[in-house]
Amino acid sequence: MSSSKNNVQFMTEAAMIAAIYTVLTLVLAPISYGPVQFRVSEALCVLPYFTSAGIPGLFLGCLISNGVGMAMGTTILPDVVFGSLATLIGAIGSYVLRKNKWLVCIPPIVANALIIPFVLRYAYGSPDLIPFMMLTVGIGEVISCTVLGLIVYGALKKYKGTLFRTA
Repeated sequence: MSSSKNNVQFMTEAAMIAAIYTVLTLVLAPISYGPVQFRVSEALCVLPYFTSAGIPGLFLGCLISNGVGMAMGTTILPDVVFGSLATLIGAIGSYVLRKNKWLVCIPPIVANALIIPFVLRYAYGSPDLIPFMMLTVGIGEVISCTVLGLIVYGALKKYKGTLFRTA
């Protein structure tokens, strides 16, 4: 495959991942935003296991979702910036650990559990203790990234070569 064809394929995969992340977040907006949230779209954090396009795709999907959330009045700028950076860090970590499907879910869980509580405290003024918010954010991430993420993994594993040409 030529280099330009590989670039187009990579950008297409990243754009599709960003679009799916954004649609899942927005369709499920009532549970996707706010101090207590559950983002089904975080199940896509397993995608760096299949393709490096998952890194920009997840980051852009989160950035767009949080930006739309800001336009809807459900997020604020620090959340857009630091929430999206947490997703980027998690996606990079997942890609680095892609050799082991059981470890791929850990970086997004850890990145969000460590970063988001500080956003909740200092951007939104949440009165909860940071360790408590680390626990609650972590639990939500375990459910979405690990439980739902492994379902996504199982569904895509068989079609890896067909769906992810840049793998």
